[in-house]
Amino acid sequence: MISSRHTMVHLLSLGGILVLMACSEGGDPQASGSVVAVEETGELVHVSPKAHQEIIVEPLQVKTVTEGLTLQGRIQYNQDHFVRLSSPVVGLVKAIRVRSTEVVRQGQVVATIESADLGTHYADLAKAESNLELAKRNYRRARELYEAHSVSKKEYDQAQNDLIKDQAEYRRARQRLLALMVPSSELDKPRGERQMNNRFDLKSPIDGVVVEKNLTIGQLVGTDPSQILYTIGDLDVLQAVADVYEDDLSLVTEGMAVSVEVQSFPNEVFQGIVVYVGDVVDPTTRTTKVRCNLKNLNHELKPEMFARIHVMKPASESLALVVPREAVITIGD
Repeated sequence: MISSRHTMVHLLSLGGILVLMACSEGGDPQASGSVVAVEETGELVHVSPKAHQEIIVEPLQVKTVTEGLTLQGRIQYNQDHFVRLSSPVVGLVKAIRVRSTEVVRQGQVVATIESADLGTHYADLAKAESNLELAKRNYRRARELYEAHSVSKKEYDQAQNDLIKDQAEYRRARQRLLALMVPSSELDKPRGERQMNNRFDLKSPIDGVVVEKNLTIGQLVGTDPSQILYTIGDLDVLQAVADVYEDDLSLVTEGMAVSVEVQSFPNEVFQGIVVYVGDVVDPTTRTTKVRCNLKNLNHELKPEMFARIHVMKPASESLALVVPREAVITIGD
């Protein structure tokens, strides 16, 4: 096979193709060029003297080949180190604390939102606390009177049910504020000592880099739950994701080593490990999703890059004849 890459052509004998460095009667290969004889047809291919100077003839090599699988996929964020933030309250953006490409830490405030909802939630908690205190007093009194046979069992049961209902309402109101990142230590204070305000601090739940920012000062947020304000991801650990046909699933298991190549860095190989093999086969494509963790400390890999993923099985090595990749020509399929 003859292939050209830049100014180099590899000429190899493989599968019935013979390379003959033939010369004319004068024996000058530079003058007569080379002749390639195809064994099956006997056809001769004449190579010009100029092309002859660019031809490299190499012998086949015997190398150790490891059984494996090559997959086409993409680089994506690690699902355990990636988050899209939206606002849990309806309000106006009052301050933007971080910008795109900035590094953030877990718990760091990224934006401040002024929301009337937050004041409403504080008021609901205060009301639930007041109702619970009253229900506790009524229950204690009803229990004393019932034990003294001064009230009926029905009245005692009613007081007990009211207490249970008000306890549930208090827990619901408190949990709503805890979900909005209000510290429990603040809620444990007496009602008169709590610092209640209408400002909500949106915080990053992970360490990472601000990949995308979609908010401005004065913007109304929280009306659409799907509205993403910040995209934050840890770029030090990414994933190579590919689809494996069900016929090849036996070649891929969690914990296997992989090597990944991307077009942007053709001379580099990124090492990784298979961390997830899907449990379901897509009925349309007959494939299963595979995810591989990759270290990306230099941030050379970018999400959505195309990737070639080589899944290797070290235990299944064998000897084989191999040729340089540059010598292979693909025609159609």
